Amino acid sequence: MGDIAKDLTAGTVGGVAQLVVGHPFDTIKVKLQSQPTPLPGQLPRYSGAIDAVRQTVAAEGAGGLFKGMGAPLATVAAFNAVLFTVRGQTEAFLRSEPGVPLTVNQQIVCGAVAGTAVSFLACPTELIKCRLQAQGALASIGSAAVAVKYAGPMDVARHVLRSEGGMRGLFKGLFPTMAREVPGNAAMFGMYEALKQYFAGGTDTSGLGRGSLIVAGGLAGGSFWISVYPTDVIKSVIQIDDYKNPKFSGFFDAFKKILASEGIKGLYKGFGPAMGRSVPANAACFLAYEMAKSSLG
Repeated sequence: MGDIAKDLTAGTVGGVAQLVVGHPFDTIKVKLQSQPTPLPGQLPRYSGAIDAVRQTVAAEGAGGLFKGMGAPLATVAAFNAVLFTVRGQTEAFLRSEPGVPLTVNQQIVCGAVAGTAVSFLACPTELIKCRLQAQGALASIGSAAVAVKYAGPMDVARHVLRSEGGMRGLFKGLFPTMAREVPGNAAMFGMYEALKQYFAGGTDTSGLGRGSLIVAGGLAGGSFWISVYPTDVIKSVIQIDDYKNPKFSGFFDAFKKILASEGIKGLYKGFGPAMGRSVPANAACFLAYEMAKSSLG
């Protein structure tokens, strides 16, 4: 198989593994991010991640933790195929000669280029996912943002295309999506390579065992969220904002309003579940990717 075909196949396998392991954590993250600021004297909808899990399971059953998974599952092949293929082709472009390992700085560049490419797939997928994940919490407080009750991913897409500006509506939040994906993937792939080289004691990492790959992948995934988490919060609130009566006029307006009403902690709502998801999900993703690519020869 050619290198592109290997990256396409292995990236798809890695993405499925990542999604299955990480989606329940992501659901809780979005619920915490999207809950409105309580009025003076009122308690927040969720007191924390555990409370969000408890309320979600009580109201929607265990399946509520997997709500919105249809959209990313349907596109995970394309998303991870693009991510790992663009990264692989950028590696080939930067490599001085075939087979020569890249430096950590070169892997950072590869991650940034790959992040730029996947932003255009991630934005509509994230919008659909966030609408489905957040609608239960928003409906319970009578938010205008959920005047329409979505039946599933395709229903969200149809509503946005029909009532929120057509294709442009599906790309609401593209700027914060890129502001997340570009530096986030640069940090993740740079950290992954740095840890692999550290464990291998040099640039040749081909002999690393599964344990080392799991640790490197998990910590690399954590570095993604540490570097860009406030941007993800802003992306989520923009994507679930009411189209007809928006609270936010854009990225910087959302940043200022969150900071003014909730302080710095408002930009880190759901950080615990995000980190709790990222480490095992990315460990699974990188391990599955490396094993699949190795098996393809």
